[in-house]
Amino acid sequence: MTGSFFGGVHDFFHSGTWVALETLALLLACLFWVATVFWVRKDARRRIAERPLVWLATAVGAVPPFLGPLLYMLFRPPEYLADVRERELEIRAIERRLGEREPECRVCGADVEPDFLVCPVCTTRLRQACAGCGRPLEPAWQVCPYCETAVAAEPVPLPAAPTRRSRSRRTTTSTSG
Repeated sequence: MTGSFFGGVHDFFHSGTWVALETLALLLACLFWVATVFWVRKDARRRIAERPLVWLATAVGAVPPFLGPLLYMLFRPPEYLADVRERELEIRAIERRLGEREPECRVCGADVEPDFLVCPVCTTRLRQACAGCGRPLEPAWQVCPYCETAVAAEPVPLPAAPTRRSRSRRTTTSTSG
């Protein structure tokens, strides 16, 4: 009985069915290996800027057939190049916003909002109001961008900056009559 069992197993492993299954399994393993190499190359191109390093990463992912992608995953850069570029752009935008000065009054130097018509501290007129909608207008505008009303040619006077006097130079003048 044992001989017939092992004989049947022996016959199965030497049959055409086993050869077809063995060939199919080998083909699937090769296909999976090619897919992992393709994935390593695709991922390396998104993470590494230098082309020779991308080829090196692909070679490392290909040579030890199924161990290569695991090695690549251990040593690959942690983030995509697109994410690095986006973060750098965000940092530059934040730095630019921080570098911009807040609008301030020309007379007293108080912080003012872009839509203020007068300074809330010293009541200096900062901008002209639109005759149509009442929104603040920039001095160079010829028409209101909000309601398309023509701007009157009434210029906003620019007050002179106050001069600061030191206390030690203050002199008193007396008038004789």
